[in-house]
Amino acid sequence: MPLLPFSTQQIDASQAKLAVLIDADNTPPAVIEGLLDEVAKYGVASVKRIYGDWTSTNLRSWKERLLEFAIQPIQQFSYTTGKNATDSAMIIDAMDLLYSEKLDGFCIVSSDSDFTRIAARIRESGRTVYGFGEKKTPRAFVSVCDKFIYTEILRGVQEETDADEDDARPAARPRKEFKVDRKLLKILRDAVDDLAEESGWAYLGGVGQKINNRSADFDPRNYGFKKLGDMFRAIPQFETEERPQANGTGRQVYIRWKRRVH
Repeated sequence: MPLLPFSTQQIDASQAKLAVLIDADNTPPAVIEGLLDEVAKYGVASVKRIYGDWTSTNLRSWKERLLEFAIQPIQQFSYTTGKNATDSAMIIDAMDLLYSEKLDGFCIVSSDSDFTRIAARIRESGRTVYGFGEKKTPRAFVSVCDKFIYTEILRGVQEETDADEDDARPAARPRKEFKVDRKLLKILRDAVDDLAEESGWAYLGGVGQKINNRSADFDPRNYGFKKLGDMFRAIPQFETEERPQANGTGRQVYIRWKRRVH
């Protein structure tokens, strides 16, 4: 469930103005299409910039994608060994945008812990921070973001799209057996218990938001599920129920911890 960006008034999350800042040194170009599709769920990418030393052959695979997705490359020469110069340029730009542009949130694309402090500073200003990085991303950076999305699942989205284009009716691929560990089960049950009615039922939408508030990197896609409801249905300790909405235009999903039968 998309997080609403900071505002003094309630606004449509789909119209939130976002700055997308990409660290080219440790972000593979294969994720860009899925990444921008993901960003579109949270708002409009008003600023799209990517940082690196574009005189280097290491970023050659990125160059052909910049025009395709209208991303502005920012040149930063590598004055010393390593990528600290690129990180510094990206951090300085983020601060400039924070004070010069009317933005509702920032999307920081990197697996580097150097962006932990700037992410915290942006959140202190009241803006939403969406982090994007690989599963190797240090926990400190993941935790400081309002929402963190692992780019491995975005690459998977692109691979599925390519497969659909190659074959209009691709063969169904069986899902690997899903095993829920104690830590995940506790996160899910605590969220359900917090919002449960006297009967034990909790609205799925509220449960999803509660989980995101507690765990920035939680995403059912990390476990092979497209939607949170599908994940709950696959866990035998929970039961689900669909109810008609009050206005009669659709149905809502409710979740409950299964009661033991004595």
